Amino acid sequence: MRKVSNPLALAVLAFLLMEPMHPYELGRRLQETAKDRSFRYNRGSLYMVVKQLAKAGFIVEQGSVRDTERPERTLYALTDEGRAELHDWLRELVATPKAEYPHFGAALSLLSVLDPAEAVELLGRRSATLAEEAAQIREAVRAAAEGGVGWVFLVDDEYRLALLEAELRFVATLVDSLGRSDYIETWHTIFGSRNDGG
Repeated sequence: MRKVSNPLALAVLAFLLMEPMHPYELGRRLQETAKDRSFRYNRGSLYMVVKQLAKAGFIVEQGSVRDTERPERTLYALTDEGRAELHDWLRELVATPKAEYPHFGAALSLLSVLDPAEAVELLGRRSATLAEEAAQIREAVRAAAEGGVGWVFLVDDEYRLALLEAELRFVATLVDSLGRSDYIETWHTIFGSRNDGG
């Protein structure tokens, strides 16, 4: 069990590996590098994670800075324990698959409750959203690569794109299956009279 288990902590440790920073700067770097697509956070959760990491001994206060009109900000630096935690945690995440419970998987496990025609319509809307997101990521990756960003800094986007493309293929196949007459007839036999939840 990790002392700090929020994945955002992993990003904080990684950024502090480069240099000491204050939480505001950490948030700015997450946005600038588009890591905010991989780590869900807001200002409050970022400050909370920084406090948790300090309490665990993974980071320490290292002075403060005052820039422009803003109030003084506390700089945090990575400790040796924090560096060890970063590498150990990252190695574990890269090497060991973990069971995840995405919302879509939960919905799919109960998909038979929906009228096949409605399920097809809803999946069509999902496909449109997925395709739009995939196009945005492709464009962001292209622009970053043209701007000189190394491929290794884009692998999280490439991974997300691969997942989106796989899900698009899966949804297309599922839509075809839901449209088959044998499934529709079976659904109406089993659920037709019970599914008037409109």
